[in-house]
Amino acid sequence: MILGVHHPALAVPDIDKALDFYCRVLGFEVVMDAEIPSGIAPMNDAFGVPDAGCKVRMIRKGNSCIELFEFAASEPGDGGRPVNREGITHICLASDDYAKDYEHLAGNGVRFHTPAMGEPGGRWAYGRDPFGNVLELLEHASQGPTALRFDD
Repeated sequence: MILGVHHPALAVPDIDKALDFYCRVLGFEVVMDAEIPSGIAPMNDAFGVPDAGCKVRMIRKGNSCIELFEFAASEPGDGGRPVNREGITHICLASDDYAKDYEHLAGNGVRFHTPAMGEPGGRWAYGRDPFGNVLELLEHASQGPTALRFDD
């Protein structure tokens, strides 16, 4: 039985800068680190790329994980990729102090597309992390129909 989503994964150009943002700014912690050497054919096949050599870090906050990859043979992403392009469009971060978190993120390199949308208790905004990945900051409505439980 499918239990739910364990993690999204992001390819980043610099694992240390990504860890600085996701751990220092967002409060995630590294729970796994590994390196996959280049030239391992089964890994290339598994990932579907010519060279799967990479640094890998799994980071966790509460019940959420994100996996970060810095590939040795990476291809630059489109830092302005529109969210209506097919594929994963964004990662949503739930907040229990929306105004504080919005200012914190904006002060640490997140370029928000707009100020907060919606009304207090249900505000949200899309922005981009320092690598161009789209993040949604969502004011968590703990009693709403899409509410999740966040444990430390």
